[in-house]
Amino acid sequence: MNLFTRLQAHHDAGKTITIAMIGAGKFATMFLAQLRKLPAIHLACLVDLNPEGAKQNLALAGWPEEGYDAADIDTALRGKTIYVSDDWQAAIDHPGIEIIIEVTGDPLAAVRHITAAFAAQKHVINVTVEADAFCGAGLAAAASDAGVIYSMAYGDQPALAADLTDWARACGFKVMAAGRGHKWMPHYRHSTPDTVWDHWGLTAEQAARGKLNPKMFNAFLDGSKPAIESAAIANACILKAPKEGLAFPSGAIEDIPQLMRPKALGGILEDSEMVEVISCLAKDGTPIVNDIRKGVWVAIEADSDYMKNCFEEYSVTTDDTGRYMAAHKKWHLIGLELAISVASIAFRGEATGFARVFNADVAAIAKSSLRRGTVLDGEGGATIYGGLRPASDSLAGGYLPLGLANHAKLKVDIQPDQIITFADVEIDERSKAFEMRQYTQTRLDAPPLVWAGA
Repeated sequence: MNLFTRLQAHHDAGKTITIAMIGAGKFATMFLAQLRKLPAIHLACLVDLNPEGAKQNLALAGWPEEGYDAADIDTALRGKTIYVSDDWQAAIDHPGIEIIIEVTGDPLAAVRHITAAFAAQKHVINVTVEADAFCGAGLAAAASDAGVIYSMAYGDQPALAADLTDWARACGFKVMAAGRGHKWMPHYRHSTPDTVWDHWGLTAEQAARGKLNPKMFNAFLDGSKPAIESAAIANACILKAPKEGLAFPSGAIEDIPQLMRPKALGGILEDSEMVEVISCLAKDGTPIVNDIRKGVWVAIEADSDYMKNCFEEYSVTTDDTGRYMAAHKKWHLIGLELAISVASIAFRGEATGFARVFNADVAAIAKSSLRRGTVLDGEGGATIYGGLRPASDSLAGGYLPLGLANHAKLKVDIQPDQIITFADVEIDERSKAFEMRQYTQTRLDAPPLVWAGA
């Protein structure tokens, strides 16, 4: 509870936490807007494939031009300014950089950047949760072997859910389930970038005006992003994935205790310590009042009569047995909250969540009939969506993870809603991402990682 005090003291002592960020999109721009007010954190290098676009986003976030006109990283470090570049390797290799923040959103590129950062003895905050979903346990283990910290990004829902789950367990509560909210109807899983705005509630003209990326938004709508983030939550919090995938039960915040209890009591859970996503839409598509769409939650059980009585005495909202309750955070503020991860690593030597196990995976599933020779277009595209599955089932079935599916070419015909396997595709087995996936598979039966970077 003293990160801001530590940041102030760090600045007053003339010290800074030096960071580099790879990727300058929406998440990064939100962080840039906050960073101007946190002088103890110095972004020495901002890397993007489009440096001019990165500079435009710096200006959008309120940075004066002289704040990002450094000619190189050394100049930026001396003048407390930003060097904008397209050379990610130089940013990672520079000895003046302490923490690398990966924000590209491209899982294959992210794994290259992250593993290179470990080799350069740099801590990493990974915003590209798509990479964490299919090889996070391997990345965390590699970080631990290198003696550095690998962290999920505070502000994104997985790290916030991990924070709530840690609170519950540290207080001594039994966790029934944890997860996030979402806007969901079953037919959304077949949405494509061409249909996303109809479901989202915007016109194509409104989306074009806002420069909104239809594939990115479709990844949320079709269930891929919830599956990815649920995998990250399960693997960070040592929770289980539902056997048949996410159920997306409909409910308001006050309904969470009733939903997140065993099936025998009228809930939806097949076991305790599960991961799940709650829909903000009723089954007929009408919006639910007081939803958890933008937030995270953890459901806990009163495992004694005394604790049940305490819930009653303090007017806690519970299920109808009085034994199940939920804590929640209604909003997540994405890049606006990322400084918590930076400060946590710098002052506590602690990640804001990391994959401790490999319990959950996200399989690539066909949206429609796909012919042999089709090149899959990845997360949010027209060909596939992501489905959460237990990692043990995924490995046993040879399921193709969503994070490796982009540009994979089908060797066979595939039916709608069929899980695609490695045997069904031609894929680049020489990539760093494929190599890390292979390493991650060895973590399935390994003991949980206790401390990344210890």
